[in-house]
Amino acid sequence: MIRVALSLARREFTRFARQPQRVIGAVAQPLMFWLFLGAGMGSSFRPPGMEQVTYLEYFYPGVMVMMLLFASIFSCITIIEDRDAGFLQGVLVAPVDRMAIVLGKVWGSTLIALVQVLLFTVAAPFLGLTLTAGGVGLLLLGFVATGMGFASLGFLLAWGMRSTAGFHAVMMVFLMPLWMLSGALFPITGAPTWLYVVMAVNPVHHALEVIRAPFYGGAETLFGSASYGVSLAVTLAWAGICLVLSMLRVGKREKGAAALA
Repeated sequence: MIRVALSLARREFTRFARQPQRVIGAVAQPLMFWLFLGAGMGSSFRPPGMEQVTYLEYFYPGVMVMMLLFASIFSCITIIEDRDAGFLQGVLVAPVDRMAIVLGKVWGSTLIALVQVLLFTVAAPFLGLTLTAGGVGLLLLGFVATGMGFASLGFLLAWGMRSTAGFHAVMMVFLMPLWMLSGALFPITGAPTWLYVVMAVNPVHHALEVIRAPFYGGAETLFGSASYGVSLAVTLAWAGICLVLSMLRVGKREKGAAALA
């Protein structure tokens, strides 16, 4: 199963690397969001307790989450394309574990997202942000967990869809609000009560906190923080639940097809 999953993951990454326009678009869009919003709101963004933080610095982890969102979710569009091309049907009839299909797609999408966000991480020193050795490890953990969460969610949504247009519609109506209400654009403190509650239960908010925290604290500090522990647990649980649901979705579809046969 692992060998099949790795082969499918390698195929996903190779296909991505061979489409330069896709690479440029995936990196350029979040970068423009960061630069333009940072420049436009830099002089007016002064949330309570964060008067010394520029908007470019505050928005930086939010853009990382956006990159993970776009890269992981849009990579799952290949499920629809593979179904139309007949490749997915060929894999489904092959004598391989169906979990390998899910893992291959999720791992491939996560790898694509990881490469892009790591390239963006080189901008951290220019913002005065530094990472300890332990912080780098925790940041990578946050990247992988968040990427797998988005990729698994993307797989779950794309598996039953028949058109890329429908997938884009779900992306804009459902997934973008998850990012917008994560605290990427504005802090959760000071938000109206109803909005605070929505943001607090949003798993993407906790993923953002897991990615933001290593820039402001070492591993020893973070492991002693209850809020970081809660956010890390929620992020890992979210990624795991989405992955399990994707596996169950594939298994359910296959059982239904076998019954009809």
